Amino acid sequence: MDGFAYNWLFAEFSPMDLPTMKPLPLLFAIVFLSSASSLTAQEATQPSAESVKPGINERFLDTTLDVQEWIGRFEVESREVFSARERVLSACQIQPGMTVADIGAGTGFYSRLFANEVGDQGWVYAVDLSTNFLQHINKQSDADRVQNITCVLGTDRSVRLPAASVDFVFVCDTYHHFEFPQSTLASIYKALKPGGTMVVIDFERIPGQTRDWTLGHVRAGKEVFRKEIEAAGFSLVEEVEIPSFKENYLLRFRKE
Repeated sequence: MDGFAYNWLFAEFSPMDLPTMKPLPLLFAIVFLSSASSLTAQEATQPSAESVKPGINERFLDTTLDVQEWIGRFEVESREVFSARERVLSACQIQPGMTVADIGAGTGFYSRLFANEVGDQGWVYAVDLSTNFLQHINKQSDADRVQNITCVLGTDRSVRLPAASVDFVFVCDTYHHFEFPQSTLASIYKALKPGGTMVVIDFERIPGQTRDWTLGHVRAGKEVFRKEIEAAGFSLVEEVEIPSFKENYLLRFRKE
């Protein structure tokens, strides 16, 4: 494993701290935990609940995860959210200077698109549970000379971003991976500025139409997810039609 894998920063952040860290070489932004099982003060005050899908993220937490294998799954034209990326990007309405959080960034292809859209005055936080994915995003950012992406190691209960630090949150084919959605949504709500927006893309789950694999993998359909998100304080703005979407939907929410 490359030496940078253990080059962590352990700190508590204010909203202005995170953007200043990217110029440091191969740096991850994570919040210090006194032990693997402890929670930050922010996480401890968030709603607790039982896991809605135990073990759904185990393979992403595996330190032997092969990023190239997942690039082959995620960054292919047969995947709707990849082939429709320009349409999705347009629907997100990203403006120069925005601060964007890509939650469940995976291999980072949307993080890189957002970094280009927000420009030199904007910033992107690529949040994921997988250290291997974050290492890849950092490597790719360095190779492409992208200076406005910071990687953040989240937890199964928190995105670990400072309060009122982002203008836009993107959750793409990731919401169904929220093992503790109440807590994770609370952390997103806290991180989003008042009036900020969140786009959620996930799989349709329609018996008789949806693939059996999706029915088994995705725990609930659009209406259930929408109600969970609204219960966390978000208001549904609209459902945006992406013409090429057959298996996915796109919902836009706002924090009032």
